[in-house]
Amino acid sequence: MQNNVNQSDISRSIAIFAFSLGALYFSYAFVQRVSPSVMTSELMRDFGVGGTLLGMLSAFYFYTYAAIQLPVGMLTDRFGPRKLMSFALVVCALASIGFAFSPNLISAILLRALIGGSVAFAFVGTMAIAGYWFHHNRNAFLAGVLQTLGMLGAVFAQASLRSVVETIGWRNTMLILAFIAAILSILIYFGVPKRTRNQRQVVSYNIQEAFKSVVWNRQTWLCAMIGFGMCATMLSFSGLWAVPWLTSVHGYTPTKASAMASTLFLGWAVVAPIVGWMSDQIGRRNILPQIGAALSILIFYVIVYQTPDSEFFLILLIFLCGAFGSSVTVCFTVVREHNDASYASTALGLMNMFVVGSGAVMQPTIGWLLDINWKGLMLDGARIYDAQAYEIGFSSLLVVMTLALISTFILKETYCRSQELDPIQPNTEMYEPAARK
Repeated sequence: MQNNVNQSDISRSIAIFAFSLGALYFSYAFVQRVSPSVMTSELMRDFGVGGTLLGMLSAFYFYTYAAIQLPVGMLTDRFGPRKLMSFALVVCALASIGFAFSPNLISAILLRALIGGSVAFAFVGTMAIAGYWFHHNRNAFLAGVLQTLGMLGAVFAQASLRSVVETIGWRNTMLILAFIAAILSILIYFGVPKRTRNQRQVVSYNIQEAFKSVVWNRQTWLCAMIGFGMCATMLSFSGLWAVPWLTSVHGYTPTKASAMASTLFLGWAVVAPIVGWMSDQIGRRNILPQIGAALSILIFYVIVYQTPDSEFFLILLIFLCGAFGSSVTVCFTVVREHNDASYASTALGLMNMFVVGSGAVMQPTIGWLLDINWKGLMLDGARIYDAQAYEIGFSSLLVVMTLALISTFILKETYCRSQELDPIQPNTEMYEPAARK
């Protein structure tokens, strides 16, 4: 009996370790995702671009990340996450090195796109790890934990990476990020266990059938719309345009502005696992995103159009915007529950395509709105936009946030139940060994 208990404890530790490695990968993806927001002036100066082109440079990460999410989900359902995640990180390391030595905007855009594609396996792969070795009734909580670690990566990038950029320059900073990707690749390859026989589909995975099943499901698209609208503020406001808005309109230093913008990610990080846990406990999915979407719209309106003079209250509002926005975390579990369990990663991939696609669409959209309302002011080779230009640019976020709110009331409630019993039977020794022994 003692040997069995020890073996099960080791198995549980392996499961937690594997999930932790995936979560670190996802956190690293967020560092890469928001890194241009702390390099805006340097990138504008070195490549000689304005808001539209800077938005495009940053957004090309999202273009490739979003574009391959559905294939990522299909590949993960078919082959499992370990080798896919490890290989993708090798590509990320090479692309980051190339970006660091980019001589012009074109090469930087292409390599930024490659970085986005290479970290696209992080979220879906880690949720697949959770699905293989943890019980279904922990999925929403684990999705929240994963979101927390991702947001902490963004907090680090905005609160700390700016100081690194100021000390050693943005090119050397990218070389450090390349080194981190290489180390993570090795850890994941040797630290994430292979799927066992009872964790594979009983029948062969059919790509065409999976695609039809997920795409023709109306609930999948509602989850995708909610993800797009509720994540757009996080990815486009705090992810890029909050820092120049705070510096040029409200007079904060770049370092202070980066720290303030990062509080939205911090609010998301603190509340996301609580939201997931609450959803699992109350047995309801839709009510928390409904409340969260409504309050995040109200708070974001106040941030942009009624900006408080008090630094403390402005930081608090930005924090709360992220906290309530994190309620979208529940929908990552909902989209799995509304689809055939054999295609769980495929469904999650499609939703995540829209989540990350919100950054791809809204970052350059805001940049375009800023450019057409630019008054011609420049400082050290970078364009400076006034308050009115930012208000017009950020109004686009209120539109998509409102569409997300409407979608939460149309989405069908699952009551925390999957569509059917999961044919991918998890290794139960990983999470409930004592009861079975």
